[in-house]
Amino acid sequence: QVQLVESGGGLVQPGGSLRLSCAASGSIFSINAMGWYRQAPGKQRELVASITNGGTTTYEDSVKGRFTISRDNAKNTVYLQMNSLKSEDTAVYYCNADLVRPTFINPRVVLWGQGTQVTVSS
Repeated sequence: QVQLVESGGGLVQPGGSLRLSCAASGSIFSINAMGWYRQAPGKQRELVASITNGGTTTYEDSVKGRFTISRDNAKNTVYLQMNSLKSEDTAVYYCNADLVRPTFINPRVVLWGQGTQVTVSS
């Protein structure tokens, strides 16, 4: 069974930093794009940042220049470095991965992590 396990959330003051990690484990042939989404109370889930297996990145406009997404393909892990955090960054952050399993039946799957809470407050 393949799963994504996230870590690194917590409470931080405005202007502070946090680093989220998400590791994919299980039987994996390859991983295509990986990304981070977030969902604040009463709002829809939105894409924060994504990265392809070649390293091409995209960012939501409000986090450009503050957040950095990266990945370690050898460890099947994606990171989100969040700097200069603002109260409006408060949300549950979810990891997402588009991956291929070594199986003939439905090899390609899109997985979600369990979510990690990020709270920015003084």
